[in-house]
Amino acid sequence: MFFDPMYFLFVGPGLLLSLWASFQVKRTFGKYSKVRTMRGMSGAQAAAELLRGAGITDVKIVRHHGMLTDHYNPLTKTLALSEPVYDSDSIASVGVATHEAGHAIQHARAYAPLWLRSVLVPTANIGSSLGYIVMTAGLMFSSANIVLFGAVLFSAVLLFQVVTLPVEFNASNRAKALVVEYGIVTAQERAGVDKVLNAAALTYVAAAISTLLTLLYFLMRAGLLGGRRDD
Repeated sequence: MFFDPMYFLFVGPGLLLSLWASFQVKRTFGKYSKVRTMRGMSGAQAAAELLRGAGITDVKIVRHHGMLTDHYNPLTKTLALSEPVYDSDSIASVGVATHEAGHAIQHARAYAPLWLRSVLVPTANIGSSLGYIVMTAGLMFSSANIVLFGAVLFSAVLLFQVVTLPVEFNASNRAKALVVEYGIVTAQERAGVDKVLNAAALTYVAAAISTLLTLLYFLMRAGLLGGRRDD
């Protein structure tokens, strides 16, 4: 099974899509990180503007080390922006920062998919660390039951990624609308914000597809999905 061509037929497209999505994010962010907004607001200022407009006063905006490590932590109510995003007044920085502010707004508004995603984190972590190993062991020992057990664990990862999609798309849609409404960018500049956020969203789609294809491969290989089990 370690050199099974079928594995690459199943998983290969998802891997290629993930690589392409990652490339698109870096390329698009790099392009629009060189384009300054007319308003001249930094990423941190733009995020603060969205929070202010939403009446949110208990979220702290902080610098975070790394490149594109931006995130919102609902437990600590902290919006962490990577240094290039925090300080820059580029279209890319504003897009990323306001997207994360969109998550803070979701939290404040009790957006159900965000709550569900948070609940699924522990289960997804277990499925991510053990699911693949258990499925692989099931194939090695020619045990469909072990593969099925591993698939159940691994499905938690897929469920988490599927729930993540509306969370990410909704945060981006909030950001796209509010950056123009609050005058952070012009209507023309919003096209660049859209491209940056759309590229980022594609990475989540690619991850879900890659996980689904991996799961289907193991189920098929074990004879649990339209195939003949190899005993």
